[in-house]
Amino acid sequence: MLTTTSAPDHDLVAGLDTPLHVLREDGTRRPDATLDPLLDDVDLELLTSLYLDMAVVRAIDDEAVALQRQGELGLWPPLRGQEAAQVGLGRALPTTDFLFTSYRENALAWCRGVGPGEMLAVWRGTTLSGWDPFAHHMATPQVIIGAQTHHAVGYAMATQAQGKDDLAVACFGDGALSQGDTNEAMVFAASFRAPVLFFCQNNHYAISEPVDVQATVPIALRPTGFGIPSLRVDGNDVLAVRAASLLAAQHIRAGKGPMFIEAVTYRLGPHTTSDDPTRYREEKELEHWRRRCPVGRLERHLEQLGASVDDLRTEAEQRSGEATTAMQEAVAALPRPAPESMFENVLATEHPGLLRQREQFRAFTDSLAPEQTEGASA
Repeated sequence: MLTTTSAPDHDLVAGLDTPLHVLREDGTRRPDATLDPLLDDVDLELLTSLYLDMAVVRAIDDEAVALQRQGELGLWPPLRGQEAAQVGLGRALPTTDFLFTSYRENALAWCRGVGPGEMLAVWRGTTLSGWDPFAHHMATPQVIIGAQTHHAVGYAMATQAQGKDDLAVACFGDGALSQGDTNEAMVFAASFRAPVLFFCQNNHYAISEPVDVQATVPIALRPTGFGIPSLRVDGNDVLAVRAASLLAAQHIRAGKGPMFIEAVTYRLGPHTTSDDPTRYREEKELEHWRRRCPVGRLERHLEQLGASVDDLRTEAEQRSGEATTAMQEAVAALPRPAPESMFENVLATEHPGLLRQREQFRAFTDSLAPEQTEGASA
């Protein structure tokens, strides 16, 4: 099988038959000629850091689901099961590389230093955005499926024109490959050799539709049709994802154009908190993927290296508790915006249509005010 390590241009795909991985499900390390050269810096300290990241992110995700069930959030898109894919990418790239994500990449937001209040505000409905994209080099979540791929390619082409070394990263799920936007973005990226990484988390379901309904062949083959080299990795192996991300970044920064990573993972929870996955998934399938849990896999690997798992769990619980407490406090402190503020920052300049809508809204709210009886004080 061909690999991308010596790819001159665009005609290679690696990990097609079996996703590239370096950690087996039992936590033992296995050799991989493609990924091993990118893992020379892996030591106990790095492994511990990755483990704690994934453990805290899982706790944050669980707490957000609980807050939604309590009526504190309008919606939440869980990422349980996809921690390794996101943390592996997030801890591979410098913070100057700009991320363009969908609504499920909250682990990447954590890696970029986004605070609990910033992360939850949009799901509570108190803001139209959430955080300052330029403060974290991460665009706020895109709900329109695949739209962020255009944003990433446009940003990458701009940095290229300015002679900068930064990358743009477009993160999306398997369902986005069925969207025209994603395919159009790959056409532009390939044609202009834009410095962009397409990062697909194949979590096996686009809401309720299984991936094999949309892709009868591995997703990693799709970008090669546009002339973009691809890596297919085990998305539940944080070391494999980190190494693949480093390899892709090397390729792109060398001026060889865009690259694509398919991280094969699984969404253990619902699509969002409004979804009922029991209607389309069987318990047998879930149990199979629970055994491949990315957090447990790395924990077993650390144990084999002689690390104290009990101490790691204790530290993870402490950090998780601090993070979830901060989330609870942040939600309670989020200010309630004035209803009319929905008309602010919609357009850069005033527009007659928007002004008309604002006036109609004012008239409607005024009509709901209780009528004052004659002689009542003002």
